[in-house]
Amino acid sequence: MSSHRERNDRKSKKAQGLAHSAAKPRKGGWSPTPTQGKPTGKAVGESRRERPAVKGGGDHDNWVWGRHPVLAALDNPARQGTFRLVLSPEREGEIDRARLRPGVRVEAMDPAALARLLPQGAVHQGMALKAPPIEPISLAAMAEGGSGVILMLDQVTDPHNVGAIFRSAAAFGARGVIVQDRHAPLLNGTVAKASVGAVDALPHARVTNLSRALETLAEMGWRAVGLSGEGDRTLDQVLDGRPTVLVLGSEGDGIRRLVAEHCDELARIAMPGGFESLNVSNAAAIALYEASRPR
Repeated sequence: MSSHRERNDRKSKKAQGLAHSAAKPRKGGWSPTPTQGKPTGKAVGESRRERPAVKGGGDHDNWVWGRHPVLAALDNPARQGTFRLVLSPEREGEIDRARLRPGVRVEAMDPAALARLLPQGAVHQGMALKAPPIEPISLAAMAEGGSGVILMLDQVTDPHNVGAIFRSAAAFGARGVIVQDRHAPLLNGTVAKASVGAVDALPHARVTNLSRALETLAEMGWRAVGLSGEGDRTLDQVLDGRPTVLVLGSEGDGIRRLVAEHCDELARIAMPGGFESLNVSNAAAIALYEASRPR
């Protein structure tokens, strides 16, 4: 394991490299900050920056809706407490009440009344669940065993993107997802719906400081690779089968400087077409696929 002096020297060199990276010509590949004059790949009317995280405190924060998210939440032991399960008459027959865990209260309600419990536009499919939040696991528990891939989200706040990233992470067998205590949406509601229940199938860890978390993971034998269009090498060249933390930044600002300095390497996704059309959840899916290939 590297000494503190060696790690500090390495961080200093990385910082120098990052300071000069803005002056380098772009190498091509996905980047959260497309260059001026090039197509951004974002839909018309979509904000260039990530939408702000949903703050807690509202009653809607506690709801999960849609068939797959509700069933996944009911089966997740990381949700502890009392549940309110609301079903349309058409869905009542799909639930075996005798097999529900203790603390689940079931109500029948017509779809229109059910919709009024939820945010406007929520596609509930006749099922909604008011549920306790998912309890995160510790960083040490996620990294234990020293193999596989962990995702780290640096201020990725759009709930649709976060949900889609969880869905891809579960599909490709990631160990889990690390988010910040702040600047991250709650793993209910829109996030759970966009993930199709993956937020309840994949563990997550919440940390206060991502840079310190990367230091801790490095001491446990994990290598950090940040996704950036300024990377000297492509992702397929960088990945080598070692336990890896894939770090993704927001679509507006990318990975923040201090977090990038704690990455062992910055890598880009090769995009030979030259059209930067990927949002962060698309980039996460490609990176996870690349990381899942045998090496």
